[in-house]
Amino acid sequence: MKYWLMKSEPDVWSIDQQKKAGTKGAPWDGVRNYQAAKNLKSMKKGDLCFFYHSNIGKEIVGIVEVIKEAYLDKTDKFVEKLSKPITLESIKKSKELSHLALIKQSRLSVMPVDSKSWKILNKMSKV
Repeated sequence: MKYWLMKSEPDVWSIDQQKKAGTKGAPWDGVRNYQAAKNLKSMKKGDLCFFYHSNIGKEIVGIVEVIKEAYLDKTDKFVEKLSKPITLESIKKSKELSHLALIKQSRLSVMPVDSKSWKILNKMSKV
């Protein structure tokens, strides 16, 4: 299993809309950047993704699961909404997370997250 981070503008597609989509998932479209599209195509069924609200909020707000491979529609389903969002500011303050593409390549809409960082971010989301 691999871990990823997927960004969406909450006024375009929010974590609450993803939650409403339920187990049928929702298409992840509009990915124009080559590297982000390549990351999207590398996702495998069962991979987990942090759901990040970009532009408005700038925080990780949930977790979704990849349900289809190599298909640009319906690639994730809702897993859970985080009880405590993880702000970009708090991520930047963590030296252990300074290598994340979210900080280094912030324009990518889909990016990998290593398992150690996944665990750290999950811990940060707990109240």
